[in-house]
Amino acid sequence: MSDAFGELLLAHHAGADVYEVYEREDGFLDVIGDASAYFGEYADWSAIQQQAMGWVTGRVLDVGVGAGRFALHLQTKGHSVVGIDVSPGALEVCRQRGVTDVRSLPFHHIDGSLGVFDTILMMGNNFGLFATPQRARWLLRRLRGLTSPDARIVAESLDVYTTDRPEHLAYHRRNQAQGRLAGELRIRIRYRQHIGDWMPYLMVSQAELAQIVDGTGWHISEILASANSQYIAVLEK
Repeated sequence: MSDAFGELLLAHHAGADVYEVYEREDGFLDVIGDASAYFGEYADWSAIQQQAMGWVTGRVLDVGVGAGRFALHLQTKGHSVVGIDVSPGALEVCRQRGVTDVRSLPFHHIDGSLGVFDTILMMGNNFGLFATPQRARWLLRRLRGLTSPDARIVAESLDVYTTDRPEHLAYHRRNQAQGRLAGELRIRIRYRQHIGDWMPYLMVSQAELAQIVDGTGWHISEILASANSQYIAVLEK
């Protein structure tokens, strides 16, 4: 496995100007943007990301911790935060930046050894780490047993149906013809000579989110909507 994501975070942390490229399974390539977004302070975040912090309580599991921007903010507010990621480079950046507890762990491998959490945080479109609707439902049920009675999941996603770009609409049709949701992606990250492994990544509309959550023991308590396709869902038991 080439840790393309970690390499770009390490390079930016060392002072380089770097850009992240993602590749989709149909050959589509796009520059996501400057890696500085992963290091942004609270003042640099979107309005809904700032609002989402008001829903965070108690002990936090930051899923896909990245460079630690949310974990660091929550630490300053007195929260105990465990950050998990599969990128060695990302975890090293977190340690260098002062995130106190980070673990190398895929989301679907979490178990009771991590302890009990009050908030599961999935920011920066990290609802996508549920990977597929089937795995999402399985993991949501699993998370019920790893969280406190009043726990919340605070998760950011993007509604792919808002696009009018032909290359995206063609990919949506391809997915749907295969019995998948339009936003069931298979992508990998590229940075210079580094190419990451292919990974499933799930982006859903609010209606699809409601269908996935139904029957898992969680319900949608709040939707923090933006002026574009981004939104953050707050799930409660």
